[in-house]
Amino acid sequence: MADQITNFNEFWDFYVQEHSKPMTRTLHFVGTTLGLFLLVWLIWSGMWYFFPLSFVVGYGFAWVAHFFVEKNRPASFKYPLWSFISDYKMIWYMLTGRMGQEVERVQNGR
Repeated sequence: MADQITNFNEFWDFYVQEHSKPMTRTLHFVGTTLGLFLLVWLIWSGMWYFFPLSFVVGYGFAWVAHFFVEKNRPASFKYPLWSFISDYKMIWYMLTGRMGQEVERVQNGR
């Protein structure tokens, strides 16, 4: 990674590189999805004040993926907003069947 990423397009390519293994992407998908469901349930049930738990669930799965599968440092430590946005972009690409192509594009330098 460059010392400082200055725009989202650069960050996205870095993010894709850091999520090159299918298990990493799967754990992100599971964590983010469970975190969202938990957030909705907490709000619906009136326990909205426990909303930080949804972040613990979402990021917990992601950090396990980075530390034990990908063996890298989560980008959310340095670029939290872009990482958050990219999690949802990656999930959208996974749901639409385009994430594999995106990994290939970045790995081939296109």
